[in-house]
Amino acid sequence: MQRIVVSALLLAGLAACAAPTPAPVEQHAPSPRVVRPDPIQPPRAGNPELPQPAILRADRPLQCVPYARQVSGVEIYGDAWTWWGSAKGRYTRGRTPRLGAVAQLSTGPQRGHLAVVREIVSPRRVIVDHANWLNHGQIHRNTPMVDVSKANDWSRVRVWYTPGDQLGSSVYPVTGFIYPERLTAEAES
Repeated sequence: MQRIVVSALLLAGLAACAAPTPAPVEQHAPSPRVVRPDPIQPPRAGNPELPQPAILRADRPLQCVPYARQVSGVEIYGDAWTWWGSAKGRYTRGRTPRLGAVAQLSTGPQRGHLAVVREIVSPRRVIVDHANWLNHGQIHRNTPMVDVSKANDWSRVRVWYTPGDQLGSSVYPVTGFIYPERLTAEAES
């Protein structure tokens, strides 16, 4: 008798698993289509002569300041965020990139980054060399930097993210460009 009761309970449990046809799912309006802008092409896509971005390991970890000083010849000392003020009266400064110029980017309050313009690709795109961009003390060569400012005035840029082979998502304010030409006493007055 006990077997019959157990079998009946087992069959009843299995029958409960066989549910009737589910109720129809309520149909919603289709989701709006997300339109994504075309990705910016890797640096070589548009111009095969452009060198490929690369990250080089230095003999010892480097900071952006001594690297920018050595590569550009702009003899300024101090933290990256102080270079714009330190260049006043000593070096020509401006708001547009030139070959050999040091771009000063703001990365936060009393924080900055320096990159040296290696090549001008177009009015809104340059190639820079810099060090310690990803905080590993490495040298970043042939790195695209793109003007994303609404006024096309190089006040805001995005920098190529070499490990991901794409333009970085962060936008950095640009303080300005320090040109490697020293001011003379005449130019200062």
